[in-house]
Amino acid sequence: MDKQTTLAFVLIGIILVVWLYFNSPSPEPVTNNKADTTAIAKDTVVKQEKPAIAKTETVQDTTALFGNVEKKEQVVTVETDLVKLELTNKGAQLRRYYLKKYGTWYARDVDTSDFYNRHVQLVNPKNGGDFNILFVTKDGKLVNSSSLDFSSNLTNYYYKISGKDSLVINYVFTNSENRTIKKSFIIYGNDYASKVDIELENMEDIISSYRYDVVWANGINFVEKNSVDEATHANASAYSGGEQVTVDATSVGEKVTKDINGKVEWMALRDKYFTVIVSPDKPSSDGGAYFEGTHIQYPVGTREFYNVSLKVPFKNQEYQKDSFRLFIGPIDYDILKSYGRNFEALFDFGSFLGLKFIIRPISEYVFLPLLQFLHSFIPNFGIVIIVFSIIIKLLLHPLTRQSLKSMRKMQLLQPKINELKEKLKNDPQKLQKETMNLYSTYGINPMGGCLPMILQMPIFIALWSLLNVVIDIRQQPFMLWIDNLSAPDVIFRLPFKIPLFGIDVVSGLALMMGITMFVQQKMTVKDPSQKSLVYIMPVMFTLMFMGLPSGLNLYYFMFNALSIGQQYYVNHRKGGEEELVPVANPKQKKGFMARMMDAAEKQTQTQKKAASKRK
Repeated sequence: MDKQTTLAFVLIGIILVVWLYFNSPSPEPVTNNKADTTAIAKDTVVKQEKPAIAKTETVQDTTALFGNVEKKEQVVTVETDLVKLELTNKGAQLRRYYLKKYGTWYARDVDTSDFYNRHVQLVNPKNGGDFNILFVTKDGKLVNSSSLDFSSNLTNYYYKISGKDSLVINYVFTNSENRTIKKSFIIYGNDYASKVDIELENMEDIISSYRYDVVWANGINFVEKNSVDEATHANASAYSGGEQVTVDATSVGEKVTKDINGKVEWMALRDKYFTVIVSPDKPSSDGGAYFEGTHIQYPVGTREFYNVSLKVPFKNQEYQKDSFRLFIGPIDYDILKSYGRNFEALFDFGSFLGLKFIIRPISEYVFLPLLQFLHSFIPNFGIVIIVFSIIIKLLLHPLTRQSLKSMRKMQLLQPKINELKEKLKNDPQKLQKETMNLYSTYGINPMGGCLPMILQMPIFIALWSLLNVVIDIRQQPFMLWIDNLSAPDVIFRLPFKIPLFGIDVVSGLALMMGITMFVQQKMTVKDPSQKSLVYIMPVMFTLMFMGLPSGLNLYYFMFNALSIGQQYYVNHRKGGEEELVPVANPKQKKGFMARMMDAAEKQTQTQKKAASKRK
């Protein structure tokens, strides 16, 4: 391995270490009792403070304002092909929202037949529900529809719909002065999104500032075992002006706010795999959105809480109706894109050093469709990833072959370079020139092993980002001890954390990946002065990959194993010195480095001539 290739490895390694350090998920917190851990996971959200958007409310006497008469709570359960949800007349809001296709992590560890414990539930139950209307009265009082008791058109407490069926649920609040707030939910049998109509009658002399807000103020329920990893991917965002504007509270104790004015196509809050999106059917240039986010450290993990508010222009008319899409479900690229409202912008394909314009198209149009295509006829996602790695290796074969051939020639040339080093050890400038001449004589580009590796970097980052967030592999088992491809395959825990890396778990696939990397280094590093790389790089990468999802480690283990086979073939297909043959017209084969050396030499000679003339 030549110095340039070694430098490329080291630089790429440093970049990856820094990048992975700041982007890789932390290991899940260790608890002494599994049952207690489950209880904490289910109840942690209860400890959340009431969001700041709701806190800004002053205590209102709704009876004085609207003549509200308190009613007994009526909860209606609606079950569809995809979800099971609860609505309450208290505030005409969503009370709970279960996703039937996605399970809780603790259901994997605790044998339970209870539907409510087995399935992901995304609405924070602390404050009784969410999706409310907020407005300021003309006498300066802030009113939230959550404090009002609505009447419903429903007569039963349970409804089940399927396929193309739909159910219309009307909630109406009317006071003695005939001032009416109506909220209608249209729920579909096979859709994560509901249509919501908000109608206001005789409110023109009540609502001030020509605006009311549609608010989701209680965050999204945390549902993953590794709360740190989940919080890392949590944020709130809006799609405005043709781009996604994101708010992310990344530091402990940090509180962030953002106010957007203008046309907003949708607003959303999300965690790693799930989201709540509110999208107006007719976005207005007079609208906007407001966000609040906090980052809180708990004894058992980290949480990020986000509250969002969509500004809706109020036309100060006797009657106004506004329609919205309310999506509560998985961050699944195909599902989000199917709505034709740019929801797919929520899917995080990753970005690094401003390379989003390269990374996103690779993942969006190549890797994700390929992954989904393979899964269409291969049910086990572990096997899908193995086949996927083989295909990617074949696609990268031209690049890696050129790199391996270049490194092979550099290995064969190493004895001649060592002879030059010994012969010209006191004349570094001449040594560089003769080395370049040697490269030219045998038609070797010293950057030949470096450039292909650099070109593969966007592919590496795109794969890392995709496999780290794609919901398809969430809780998917492979074989043996690998029972969740979206989490580290922990074979045992350490009683301490490894300094700098913060790792206290040992991943079987990460170890296997490190071993294959060691074998690769052993096959390529022949210079005695670079032997330390054989041990440093594999150890460093193994530690960095310990906390990564097992699906990602499975891919890199397979990719490394295939690379070893490819390298063995390149190194032994001819053997001996037959590959190292002088080229015809070597002067015409000069590469960039050789030309740079010639230019430097000419400049030195010119300087010497000028110095001799001055004497």
